[in-house]
Amino acid sequence: MSEASDPIDRILSADETPSAPVSVFSRGTGDGISQVTSLTTGDMDLEERQGLRRVNSLSTELEDVTEVEYRALRLEKAVLIGVYSSGSTKDAENSLQELAALCETAGAQVLDGVLQRLPHPDASTYLGKGKALELKDLVWELGADTVVADTELAPSQRRALEDVVKVKVIDRTAVILDIFSQHAKTREGKAQVELAQMQYMLPRLRGWGESMSRQAGGQVGGAGAGMGSRGPGETKIELDRRRINTRMAKLRSQIKGFGPARETKRANRKRTGIPSVAIAGYTNAGKSSILNRITNAGVLVENSLFATLDATVRKASTPSGQGFTLTDTVGFVRQLPHQLVEAFRSTLEEVGSADVIVHVVDASHPDPGAQLQTVREVLSDVGARDIPEIVVFNKSDLIDSGTSLQLRGLAPEALFVSANTGEGLDLLMARIETALPKPSIALSLKIPFDRGDLIAMLHDEALVISSDYVEEGTVLSVLVDERQKVLVQAFVVPQAAKPAQAL
Repeated sequence: MSEASDPIDRILSADETPSAPVSVFSRGTGDGISQVTSLTTGDMDLEERQGLRRVNSLSTELEDVTEVEYRALRLEKAVLIGVYSSGSTKDAENSLQELAALCETAGAQVLDGVLQRLPHPDASTYLGKGKALELKDLVWELGADTVVADTELAPSQRRALEDVVKVKVIDRTAVILDIFSQHAKTREGKAQVELAQMQYMLPRLRGWGESMSRQAGGQVGGAGAGMGSRGPGETKIELDRRRINTRMAKLRSQIKGFGPARETKRANRKRTGIPSVAIAGYTNAGKSSILNRITNAGVLVENSLFATLDATVRKASTPSGQGFTLTDTVGFVRQLPHQLVEAFRSTLEEVGSADVIVHVVDASHPDPGAQLQTVREVLSDVGARDIPEIVVFNKSDLIDSGTSLQLRGLAPEALFVSANTGEGLDLLMARIETALPKPSIALSLKIPFDRGDLIAMLHDEALVISSDYVEEGTVLSVLVDERQKVLVQAFVVPQAAKPAQAL
């Protein structure tokens, strides 16, 4: 064996030689600093999220599926199934493709998909009995360990289908909840997701075979009470149900405790008179990318579903200088679990309290009309349908002119933008400026130089038409609201009376 191939010699030689130089800060320049500080919060979040990936070759090898509900959800190799009774086959395929994207976001490898047209899903096995047997053969042929249904299955349907295919069966709701549990970061977000998971799990608890009674009930141990006095006690499933109800009560109380702080922040923004704009839309439509383009927020951007769960608020301004807040919200999806809608109602309140809603739609999506309808249904549920809406078709650089004409038919007043290239964002800012509530009180002010705080406040919150400097201070012509008028009332310059016109 040569010296270079000997491991001991390699270790000793590496120990003797100095370490490879690692330069972070270059001498005399700020290149090193720029390299270090160029990472945004979104870049670090993305690196952290991609640092943990499931092993594809790992298999659960489920033979006994009686303990499915008590296992941690671990998607690996999945086969998708769907039943549709109305609509076209293309609509059903689009829904199944969306489910495949959800599974891949959760960490699964989608192997195949099965669609069946039925008047209504089978009450026992969801699929027809013959198709369920075909699904069993397909699962074993592909080596899949998970079957995912493109709807929310009843507990009896899951159990019956698992008895046929002999692998784990979950539904669309379980996949979405798993994605939310992976992406939640804040305390409130984690509590909301856990509450939704508990609500979903409670009616789907299953017994553990012979593991029945956990305590003896009644009078036990020869107390002389006679036959029939020794009750079975509390079973394992009853214990689990009681613990889940207790945990849900604690989570509801915890989420309720977050409310005052959130209301205080929202009241502070309202008190300052700064209008708010909320970015809403379908998941993976590009909402966070638009926020980064407009405000340089540096939030997480990822080509996956439900990359953003927590609301992000940033300050922006219109071309004329009017300030407003821009809020990035959680994305929507068709068949959004009602548990999540209820749990994330606090986050959706940011949309309901906004002055303007920027509705972002993925222009390259196969079914953008369904995106529009789905988002508007959720907006109606949170009481935001009466708020001015600006429809924006994002990713316009990925579509052709024919697709653009079709999208124009869906929303004639919509804007076509591209967060990737920056195309159309100036038109979006102009449209936002038109839709924002404007201060309506015109004033002429002369503010002393020592009151720079008022001048800064007017530039940030009011609409400054003109400004000039004289010996006594700064002369401003502004449009303000009632609150701002009270603050600057002492510096108002009376308007000169207009001369009467000669008859």
